[in-house]
Amino acid sequence: MKYRHSANSHFIFLNFLCFFGFSQTSYTLNGYVKDINSGETLIGANITVVNNTSQGTATNTYGFYSLSLPEGLYKISYSYLGYEDQIFDVELNKNINFNVEMNEGILIDEVIISGEKEEKRKNVEGTQMGTIEIPVENIKKLPAIFGEVDILKTIQLLPGVRSSGEGTSGFYVRGGGPDQNLVLLDEAVVYNSGHLLGFFSVFNSDAIKNTTLIKGGMPANFGGRLSSVLDIQMKEGNTKSYSVEGGVGLISSRLTVQGPIVKNKSSFIVSGRRTYILDLAQPALKGSNFEGTNYYFYDLNTKINYTFSDRNRLFFSGYFGNDVLKFRQPGRDFKFDLPYGNKTATLRWNHLLVKNVYECFCHL
Repeated sequence: MKYRHSANSHFIFLNFLCFFGFSQTSYTLNGYVKDINSGETLIGANITVVNNTSQGTATNTYGFYSLSLPEGLYKISYSYLGYEDQIFDVELNKNINFNVEMNEGILIDEVIISGEKEEKRKNVEGTQMGTIEIPVENIKKLPAIFGEVDILKTIQLLPGVRSSGEGTSGFYVRGGGPDQNLVLLDEAVVYNSGHLLGFFSVFNSDAIKNTTLIKGGMPANFGGRLSSVLDIQMKEGNTKSYSVEGGVGLISSRLTVQGPIVKNKSSFIVSGRRTYILDLAQPALKGSNFEGTNYYFYDLNTKINYTFSDRNRLFFSGYFGNDVLKFRQPGRDFKFDLPYGNKTATLRWNHLLVKNVYECFCHL
């Protein structure tokens, strides 16, 4: 009996220690990371504790981060490729909402090249496998056919991805067909992703913010697809100032306008593109068997967002695009019109439910 009493005492003592050992109070630091000049949220920005880099997180597709730590005083580092690192002293004795605006530019004294160790831990221990993120800035650096920057043709250069035909925008991922890829634009499904029978993609690079290709193990929120998921996010618009950019190419021209509706709270972006190669050829077709024949395509991307508070943001985005073919043979009294295209619209309400749960509250 004496031995049994001693064992029970040790058991109670260990439970007592475990209770107080794991009941240490923790608090949450969360907020948004943005570009200081445009107010555009930064996807995949790194937030780490300076003295312990194993404690950290990254911003999601809407620039939001959440980091839970025990109570105490911390040095928190914010970093993003192409931007200056920022370090802040944070006394974490309550839940804190902390938004950070980052400056473009890199201040370095030397370049250090290092390799991955421990069996490439990111690939082995990561929860999401086969995922590649491509910022639109990198896409614009690649050579383009007729000066038209094409996201889908860039995707075809990645490992495990092949073109469905020379010069076309369709792609195969690890043996699957083009129809087995899920293509999303701001979470709306795009069924016809090509213009001119697939020669050009429908995505205007001036309106695109980030592109993510998932080649395997797709998360459940994307539904079912056999080959891959191509998730494309549009820009949200400049919340600081108005800007206009555009370009004139061999076969098309484009124009993008963006700016604040309510400064630092709401913004818009409108981006359009249209081809005109056969419009210019109309004088040459006059009097021929194909007089009046014409073909062109156009794209229009729009997006509006409004920040009600740090807990609520509303987004509305839309895409409208068409291919218009007019075939005429006056000599045979034969003609037909073949318009086809896409129309998508997305309404999203992002709501911070609790201190460390960031989720879409309403999505249509």
